[in-house]
Amino acid sequence: MTHPKKRHVGEYVASGDWSEYWTTHISRAESGRIWVRGYPVEELIENLSYVESAFLILRGELPDERETALFDLVLRSGMDQQFISAAACAARYTASAFPDSPVPALASGMLASGSVTGSPQEPAEMLIEAVSWKLDEPDAAARAVELWLERHGVVPGLGHPIHKGAEPRAVTVRRLAIERDGWNAHGRMLDAIETELAESKGRRIPINLAGALGALLADLQFDPLAIGGLGALGYGMAILAHVVEEIHEGVPLRIIPPELGAHYAGPAERHIPAERRKGKP
Repeated sequence: MTHPKKRHVGEYVASGDWSEYWTTHISRAESGRIWVRGYPVEELIENLSYVESAFLILRGELPDERETALFDLVLRSGMDQQFISAAACAARYTASAFPDSPVPALASGMLASGSVTGSPQEPAEMLIEAVSWKLDEPDAAARAVELWLERHGVVPGLGHPIHKGAEPRAVTVRRLAIERDGWNAHGRMLDAIETELAESKGRRIPINLAGALGALLADLQFDPLAIGGLGALGYGMAILAHVVEEIHEGVPLRIIPPELGAHYAGPAERHIPAERRKGKP
């Protein structure tokens, strides 16, 4: 996917021409009229589903039936899994301290949606890079595993802290994607990387949801940055549910007592030496 050359503010300062400084390809608004990707907004509201509208605003074109089904699969697959996600915990902590509105807590949960908590962005970047090498899948998979273990010590999109045999959401997403002709070059590359990593480690480390979504969205030709955002947005409804539940039923100002694992491992009690104390003789 190619992008226009990045602009620099110095270019505008030097030329004095600021006419294109604020430019967007997404939407246009005038008095009484709104167009999104060129379409009158009232037509979109009347004729498109949420999934179709989201695809259009992100990709710039209307999805076909296959793309709509696959994108819908992406957006509804995150669901929830109790307190395993740090995003849910971060959101509930914020809600416990700020119960006046769900928005700050929702934002906290979004901010905790990163590579460690299961963003599909890194798996997508890995798969896009591996596919771009134009190698046979086993050779590209071996190279990808070697590079990512060297770079980060882990291969993104594989493994889960509790689902050791198989990640149920990932299994379902992969199966449904295959049935809908959505598991193509990047999906097959992820399968090959899973096989290569198992041979390298001597044990199977299964595809997780982030990996499955990264592969599916890469096959749908989404930008990796959009893929990372979609990971957070896909889990956003679960975060909002946690926030509302926390505000109504949770514990104001949550803490971590020793009984729940708080443990101090620093120096024993000590004191400032007499010669360092203020007011010393």
